[in-house]
Amino acid sequence: MLKFRSVAFLASVTLLGTACGPEAAPEEQKKMSWEEFQANVYQEPETGVFIYAGDQMAEDEAELRAAYEQMAGGDVGQTTGELCVYSSGGNDIKWTASQALNLTYCVSTKFGGNYSKVVSAMNTAASAWEGAAKVNFIHVSAQDSNCTSRNSNVVFDVSPVNVGGQYLARAFFPNSSRRSRNVLIDNSAFQAGAPGLDGILRHELGHTLGFRHEHTRPEAGACYEDNQWRALTSYDSSSVMHYPQCNGTNTWNLTLTTLDKQGAASLYP
Repeated sequence: MLKFRSVAFLASVTLLGTACGPEAAPEEQKKMSWEEFQANVYQEPETGVFIYAGDQMAEDEAELRAAYEQMAGGDVGQTTGELCVYSSGGNDIKWTASQALNLTYCVSTKFGGNYSKVVSAMNTAASAWEGAAKVNFIHVSAQDSNCTSRNSNVVFDVSPVNVGGQYLARAFFPNSSRRSRNVLIDNSAFQAGAPGLDGILRHELGHTLGFRHEHTRPEAGACYEDNQWRALTSYDSSSVMHYPQCNGTNTWNLTLTTLDKQGAASLYP
């Protein structure tokens, strides 16, 4: 999630016109080059996946290239309806009703002294989404000693990484392959001054349910990513899925707002 690098994907973009008066002439847009985009991408040494826009994941270079084309294309997406779901080809990327009630996970014992902190924070974060929508995260502690991306006895693993602060944590979307269905937490998330682990994981579990960054919506006016999303409710600058540094009005506590809960309930009724 959360080490966002401020990257201008367009040199100049006019997001929305004024409500009245003559329409301003559109400014010429300068696309970020593929090389410039790649300079702000991190490839995980162990998994080989690519991380861009803070905590977004591409499983291979083809998927990364597609993300670049969306982000550098200048299409700011739809402007009508807070919480937005990953949508591609007219279909929401989400779990089925039965899958959503059996989101099993393990927590790696390789967290060592931080293991109990992660178990507790995962329980707190999961409970927040479970209280808002018909979803159920299940910690299968019997798998914790073998908690890797190769463990098919759980839907996803929660594992430690050491990426030197490239991000605090990253997750996945429901259509990710098992090898990439991980919630990875960097050592930097446990350092003094880092955002609270509960909030980090509330945000990341939002991604696992299919929710996009709220700041990819044009109303945010910053940090646009792409237009592969569908609005569930009105825009919410305080959403748990909105980076504070992208014109968000939330704090790093990253709690679910009333609109977050309404959006989650509409996707998983």
